[in-house]
Amino acid sequence: MAIIQCNFFSKSLARTVPIQVVLPTDKFVFPGQPEPEEKPFKTLYLLHGIFGNYTDWVAGTRVQAWAQDRDLCVVMPSGDNSFYVDNRKTSALYGSFIAKDLVEFTRKSFPLSREREDTFIGGLSMGGFGAIVNGLQHPETFGHVIGLSAALVLDKARASAEYTDNIMTNRGYYESVFGDLDKVIGGENDYTALAERGANREDKPRMYLACGTEDGLIAPNYEFRDRLIELGYDVTWEEGPGGHDWTFWDSYILKAMEWLPLGDVSQGISSGHVSED
Repeated sequence: MAIIQCNFFSKSLARTVPIQVVLPTDKFVFPGQPEPEEKPFKTLYLLHGIFGNYTDWVAGTRVQAWAQDRDLCVVMPSGDNSFYVDNRKTSALYGSFIAKDLVEFTRKSFPLSREREDTFIGGLSMGGFGAIVNGLQHPETFGHVIGLSAALVLDKARASAEYTDNIMTNRGYYESVFGDLDKVIGGENDYTALAERGANREDKPRMYLACGTEDGLIAPNYEFRDRLIELGYDVTWEEGPGGHDWTFWDSYILKAMEWLPLGDVSQGISSGHVSED
Protein backbone atom coordinates (compact mmCIF):
# COMPACT_ATOMS: atom_id res chain seq x y z
CA MET A 1 0.00 0.00 0.00
CA ALA A 2 1.50 3.29 -1.09
CA ILE A 3 1.11 6.18 1.34
CA ILE A 4 1.81 9.48 -0.36
CA GLN A 5 2.19 12.82 1.35
CA CYS A 6 2.32 15.84 -0.89
CA ASN A 7 1.57 19.54 -1.09
CA PHE A 8 -0.27 21.47 -3.76
CA PHE A 9 -1.47 25.00 -4.27
CA SER A 10 -5.16 25.55 -3.55
CA LYS A 11 -6.67 28.46 -5.43
CA SER A 12 -9.60 28.56 -3.03
CA LEU A 13 -7.37 28.95 0.04
CA ALA A 14 -4.66 30.93 -1.76
CA ARG A 15 -1.90 28.85 -0.21
CA THR A 16 -0.10 25.54 -0.36
CA VAL A 17 -1.85 22.74 1.52
CA PRO A 18 -0.81 19.21 2.59
CA ILE A 19 -2.67 15.99 1.88
CA GLN A 20 -2.11 12.29 2.50
CA VAL A 21 -3.19 9.69 -0.04
CA VAL A 22 -3.55 5.94 0.46
CA LEU A 23 -3.17 4.37 -2.97
CA PRO A 24 -3.18 0.58 -3.52
CA THR A 25 -1.05 0.60 -6.65
CA ASP A 26 1.72 -1.64 -5.28
CA LYS A 27 -0.27 -4.66 -4.13
CA PHE A 28 1.53 -8.00 -4.40
CA VAL A 29 -0.58 -10.89 -5.68
CA PHE A 30 0.34 -14.42 -4.65
CA PRO A 31 1.14 -16.95 -7.39
CA GLY A 32 -2.01 -18.60 -8.69
CA GLN A 33 -4.24 -15.66 -7.82
CA PRO A 34 -5.68 -13.50 -10.59
CA GLU A 35 -4.04 -10.20 -11.26
CA PRO A 36 -6.26 -7.26 -10.30
CA GLU A 37 -7.93 -5.51 -13.18
CA GLU A 38 -6.20 -2.28 -14.07
CA LYS A 39 -8.78 0.46 -13.97
CA PRO A 40 -9.19 3.87 -12.31
CA PHE A 41 -9.55 3.66 -8.54
CA LYS A 42 -12.72 4.44 -6.69
CA THR A 43 -11.97 7.23 -4.23
CA LEU A 44 -13.00 8.19 -0.71
CA TYR A 45 -12.26 11.77 0.33
CA LEU A 46 -11.99 11.40 4.10
CA LEU A 47 -12.18 14.40 6.43
CA HIS A 48 -10.79 14.68 9.97
CA GLY A 49 -12.43 16.23 13.02
CA ILE A 50 -11.78 19.43 14.91
CA PHE A 51 -8.23 19.90 16.25
CA GLY A 52 -7.01 17.29 13.72
CA ASN A 53 -5.12 17.19 10.45
CA TYR A 54 -4.48 15.03 7.39
CA THR A 55 -2.63 12.34 9.39
CA ASP A 56 -5.46 11.56 11.83
CA TRP A 57 -7.24 8.78 9.97
CA VAL A 58 -4.14 6.67 9.33
CA ALA A 59 -2.91 7.22 12.90
CA GLY A 60 -6.26 6.56 14.57
CA THR A 61 -7.79 3.75 12.51
CA ARG A 62 -6.96 0.78 10.29
CA VAL A 63 -8.25 2.57 7.20
CA GLN A 64 -4.99 1.94 5.34
CA ALA A 65 -5.33 -1.84 5.55
CA TRP A 66 -9.02 -1.86 4.73
CA ALA A 67 -8.54 0.43 1.74
CA GLN A 68 -5.84 -1.88 0.42
CA ASP A 69 -8.10 -4.91 0.71
CA ARG A 70 -10.81 -3.10 -1.24
CA ASP A 71 -8.63 -1.45 -3.91
CA LEU A 72 -9.86 1.92 -2.69
CA CYS A 73 -7.96 5.18 -2.86
CA VAL A 74 -8.38 7.33 0.26
CA VAL A 75 -7.55 11.03 0.12
CA MET A 76 -7.14 12.87 3.42
CA PRO A 77 -6.76 16.68 3.44
CA SER A 78 -6.21 19.10 6.28
CA GLY A 79 -9.25 21.23 7.00
CA ASP A 80 -7.96 23.09 10.06
CA ASN A 81 -10.98 23.94 12.27
CA SER A 82 -13.05 25.15 9.32
CA PHE A 83 -15.98 22.70 9.22
CA TYR A 84 -15.04 22.47 5.51
CA VAL A 85 -17.32 25.31 4.48
CA ASP A 86 -16.89 28.58 2.59
CA ASN A 87 -16.77 31.85 4.53
CA ARG A 88 -16.51 34.50 1.84
CA LYS A 89 -16.18 37.34 4.35
CA THR A 90 -12.85 35.95 5.51
CA SER A 91 -11.85 34.32 2.17
CA ALA A 92 -11.67 30.97 3.97
CA LEU A 93 -13.13 28.89 1.12
CA TYR A 94 -12.69 25.42 2.57
CA GLY A 95 -15.77 24.01 0.88
CA SER A 96 -14.47 25.02 -2.54
CA PHE A 97 -11.08 23.61 -1.58
CA ILE A 98 -12.62 20.19 -0.85
CA ALA A 99 -15.17 19.89 -3.64
CA LYS A 100 -13.18 21.58 -6.41
CA ASP A 101 -9.45 22.02 -5.85
CA LEU A 102 -8.85 18.73 -4.05
CA VAL A 103 -10.92 16.63 -6.44
CA GLU A 104 -9.38 18.27 -9.51
CA PHE A 105 -5.79 17.94 -8.25
CA THR A 106 -6.07 14.31 -7.21
CA ARG A 107 -7.82 13.28 -10.42
CA LYS A 108 -5.05 14.90 -12.44
CA SER A 109 -2.28 13.40 -10.30
CA PHE A 110 -3.47 9.84 -9.59
CA PRO A 111 -5.31 7.10 -11.54
CA LEU A 112 -8.76 7.90 -10.13
CA SER A 113 -12.20 7.39 -11.59
CA ARG A 114 -14.02 10.56 -12.60
CA GLU A 115 -17.46 8.98 -12.21
CA ARG A 116 -19.72 10.19 -9.40
CA GLU A 117 -20.74 6.62 -8.57
CA ASP A 118 -17.05 5.92 -7.84
CA THR A 119 -16.44 9.09 -5.83
CA PHE A 120 -17.27 9.21 -2.13
CA ILE A 121 -16.88 11.71 0.71
CA GLY A 122 -16.87 10.97 4.42
CA GLY A 123 -15.66 12.20 7.75
CA LEU A 124 -15.95 12.11 11.51
CA SER A 125 -17.39 14.79 13.79
CA MET A 126 -16.50 18.13 12.15
CA GLY A 127 -15.46 16.10 9.12
CA GLY A 128 -18.86 14.39 9.14
CA PHE A 129 -20.46 17.83 8.96
CA GLY A 130 -18.16 18.74 6.08
CA ALA A 131 -18.86 15.50 4.22
CA ILE A 132 -22.63 15.93 4.53
CA VAL A 133 -22.65 19.58 3.49
CA ASN A 134 -20.24 19.17 0.58
CA GLY A 135 -21.93 15.97 -0.53
CA LEU A 136 -25.32 17.67 -0.61
CA GLN A 137 -23.91 20.77 -2.32
CA HIS A 138 -22.18 18.70 -5.00
CA PRO A 139 -24.22 15.58 -5.81
CA GLU A 140 -22.82 15.71 -9.32
CA THR A 141 -19.40 14.87 -7.83
CA PHE A 142 -20.10 12.68 -4.78
CA GLY A 143 -22.39 9.69 -5.14
CA HIS A 144 -22.10 8.46 -1.55
CA VAL A 145 -21.71 10.36 1.74
CA ILE A 146 -20.47 9.01 5.08
CA GLY A 147 -21.06 10.90 8.33
CA LEU A 148 -19.64 9.35 11.51
CA SER A 149 -20.69 11.13 14.73
CA ALA A 150 -21.39 14.14 12.54
CA ALA A 151 -21.08 17.45 14.38
CA LEU A 152 -24.48 18.81 13.35
CA VAL A 153 -24.06 21.86 15.57
CA LEU A 154 -25.77 24.76 13.84
CA ASP A 155 -28.35 25.10 16.61
CA LYS A 156 -25.57 25.03 19.22
CA ALA A 157 -23.57 27.61 17.27
CA ARG A 158 -26.55 29.97 17.06
CA ALA A 159 -27.17 29.61 20.80
CA SER A 160 -23.60 30.55 21.67
CA ALA A 161 -23.78 34.02 23.21
CA GLU A 162 -20.38 34.60 24.74
CA TYR A 163 -16.91 35.29 23.39
CA THR A 164 -14.88 32.84 25.44
CA ASP A 165 -11.50 31.11 25.40
CA ASN A 166 -13.20 27.74 24.80
CA ILE A 167 -13.49 27.19 21.05
CA MET A 168 -16.45 24.85 21.49
CA THR A 169 -18.60 27.52 23.17
CA ASN A 170 -17.13 30.66 21.61
CA ARG A 171 -19.58 32.61 19.47
CA GLY A 172 -16.68 34.35 17.78
CA TYR A 173 -15.28 31.03 16.58
CA TYR A 174 -18.58 29.99 15.03
CA GLU A 175 -18.89 33.41 13.37
CA SER A 176 -15.41 32.97 11.88
CA VAL A 177 -16.58 29.68 10.36
CA PHE A 178 -20.20 30.30 9.37
CA GLY A 179 -20.42 34.08 9.17
CA ASP A 180 -23.58 35.79 10.46
CA LEU A 181 -25.14 33.21 12.76
CA ASP A 182 -28.55 34.85 12.42
CA LYS A 183 -28.51 33.89 8.74
CA VAL A 184 -27.03 30.42 8.91
CA ILE A 185 -30.35 28.56 9.04
CA GLY A 186 -31.57 28.15 5.50
CA GLY A 187 -28.19 29.19 4.12
CA GLU A 188 -25.69 27.37 1.94
CA ASN A 189 -24.16 25.49 4.90
CA ASP A 190 -27.42 24.40 6.54
CA TYR A 191 -27.47 20.61 6.07
CA THR A 192 -31.23 20.33 6.54
CA ALA A 193 -31.98 23.11 4.08
CA LEU A 194 -29.56 21.58 1.57
CA ALA A 195 -31.30 18.22 1.88
CA GLU A 196 -34.68 19.85 1.38
CA ARG A 197 -33.56 21.80 -1.68
CA GLY A 198 -32.08 18.67 -3.25
CA ALA A 199 -34.93 16.32 -2.42
CA ASN A 200 -36.33 16.25 -5.96
CA ARG A 201 -33.01 15.63 -7.67
CA GLU A 202 -32.54 12.28 -9.35
CA ASP A 203 -28.85 12.30 -8.39
CA LYS A 204 -29.31 12.59 -4.63
CA PRO A 205 -26.29 11.02 -2.90
CA ARG A 206 -26.77 7.89 -0.84
CA MET A 207 -26.15 8.54 2.85
CA TYR A 208 -24.49 6.47 5.57
CA LEU A 209 -24.83 7.90 9.08
CA ALA A 210 -23.58 6.36 12.32
CA CYS A 211 -23.23 7.54 15.90
CA GLY A 212 -22.41 6.05 19.27
CA THR A 213 -25.26 5.69 21.72
CA GLU A 214 -23.21 7.46 24.40
CA ASP A 215 -22.26 10.31 22.08
CA GLY A 216 -23.71 13.72 22.92
CA LEU A 217 -24.28 14.33 19.21
CA ILE A 218 -26.69 11.45 18.70
CA ALA A 219 -29.86 13.56 19.13
CA PRO A 220 -29.19 15.93 16.18
CA ASN A 221 -28.06 12.92 14.13
CA TYR A 222 -31.38 11.18 14.82
CA GLU A 223 -33.24 14.33 13.80
CA PHE A 224 -31.28 14.72 10.57
CA ARG A 225 -31.65 11.02 9.73
CA ASP A 226 -35.40 11.20 10.14
CA ARG A 227 -35.65 14.30 7.95
CA LEU A 228 -33.57 12.68 5.20
CA ILE A 229 -35.87 9.65 5.20
CA GLU A 230 -38.94 11.91 5.02
CA LEU A 231 -37.41 13.60 1.99
CA GLY A 232 -36.84 10.33 0.18
CA TYR A 233 -33.08 9.94 0.54
CA ASP A 234 -31.49 6.50 0.55
CA VAL A 235 -30.21 6.43 4.15
CA THR A 236 -28.35 3.72 6.00
CA TRP A 237 -28.24 4.34 9.76
CA GLU A 238 -26.16 2.43 12.27
CA GLU A 239 -25.55 2.96 15.95
CA GLY A 240 -23.90 1.04 18.72
CA PRO A 241 -22.24 1.36 22.10
CA GLY A 242 -19.60 4.05 22.10
CA GLY A 243 -18.79 7.69 22.53
CA HIS A 244 -17.10 10.37 20.53
CA ASP A 245 -13.78 8.59 20.16
CA TRP A 246 -11.43 6.62 17.91
CA THR A 247 -12.63 3.27 19.18
CA PHE A 248 -16.03 3.97 17.66
CA TRP A 249 -14.65 5.54 14.47
CA ASP A 250 -12.21 2.68 13.87
CA SER A 251 -15.09 0.19 13.96
CA TYR A 252 -17.55 2.21 11.94
CA ILE A 253 -15.27 3.36 9.15
CA LEU A 254 -14.97 -0.34 8.31
CA LYS A 255 -18.76 -0.71 8.35
CA ALA A 256 -19.03 2.36 6.14
CA MET A 257 -16.50 0.97 3.67
CA GLU A 258 -18.44 -2.30 3.57
CA TRP A 259 -21.50 -0.21 2.67
CA LEU A 260 -19.75 1.48 -0.25
CA PRO A 261 -20.17 -0.16 -3.69
CA LEU A 262 -16.63 -1.53 -3.88
CA GLY A 263 -17.15 -5.09 -5.03
CA ASP A 264 -15.44 -8.11 -3.51
CA VAL A 265 -12.65 -7.75 -0.95
CA SER A 266 -9.43 -8.77 -2.68
CA GLN A 267 -6.61 -10.92 -1.41
CA GLY A 268 -3.01 -9.87 -1.44
CA ILE A 269 -0.33 -8.04 0.46
CA SER A 270 1.13 -4.59 0.19
CA SER A 271 3.66 -2.62 2.19
CA GLY A 272 3.95 -5.30 4.84
CA HIS A 273 0.22 -5.78 5.50
CA VAL A 274 -1.31 -9.23 5.16
CA SER A 275 -5.00 -9.33 4.35
CA GLU A 276 -6.99 -10.63 7.33
CA ASP A 277 -10.07 -11.57 5.31
